[in-house]
Amino acid sequence: MKATSDWKQMKEKGEKITMVTAYDYPSAKQSEAAGMDTILVGDSLGMTVLGYASTVQVTMDDMIHHARAVRRGAPDTYVVVDMPFGTYHGNVDDSVQNALDLYQATDANAIKLEGAGCIDIIRRAVAAGVPVVAHLGLTPQSVGVTGFRMQASDEAAAMQLIQDAKAVESAGASMLVLEAIPSDLAEKVTAVLGIPTIGIGAGVNVDGQVLVYHDVLQYGTERLPKFVRPYADFNTAGVQGLKSYVAAVKAGEFPDVSTTYKRKVFEE
Repeated sequence: MKATSDWKQMKEKGEKITMVTAYDYPSAKQSEAAGMDTILVGDSLGMTVLGYASTVQVTMDDMIHHARAVRRGAPDTYVVVDMPFGTYHGNVDDSVQNALDLYQATDANAIKLEGAGCIDIIRRAVAAGVPVVAHLGLTPQSVGVTGFRMQASDEAAAMQLIQDAKAVESAGASMLVLEAIPSDLAEKVTAVLGIPTIGIGAGVNVDGQVLVYHDVLQYGTERLPKFVRPYADFNTAGVQGLKSYVAAVKAGEFPDVSTTYKRKVFEE
């Protein structure tokens, strides 16, 4: 398993970091088998797996439940887990304690916090021994304010994001996710930071990429964001497989001799 210190070494060598957002045992198991560098247990599970309208409804118990399943499926992969909405937006002491609790309860390798307003929490969590991944640009927990659209699209906002990126690095963040920002801005941020940047909708000139498992494989997703390229079509294959099963049962073709226990219990 890679350690937190490995990410900076990969950046220095120009070796791209691969990350996938996954939420359960089988997806984590597949991700590890595929050689993924790291798995993010994102609070996007609220929409992707639980059917919520947004990430706002996701609870600490949800994150712990899914992160534990991912750890069981990928015991040898670096796992990052999102702190859910409302668990780090109030009192700093309570927020830091929530970070410690989530880290301890999930056996994750790091936690992730969204936005630039949590510098003190990052600093104190890292001081307590918890690796932290920061997240700037489009932050899904704040879409009620920002909307699902490209962020930092003018010069003033871009300069602010660069300052925020430097601030989270100074606070001790070990990686930074950049979501839905102009590619030239992402390239600039990547150049000025010593920690790796992980892009999602941020272009190619970052240190790594993250996409959601269900988007990469088109599994249960109906509309893909602009920045997603799918690499399989589980929607079509899955529905076709289920249709074949329904047809076989209706026709009396399943189960057959090969899928039936044959020991006789009753004498004829």
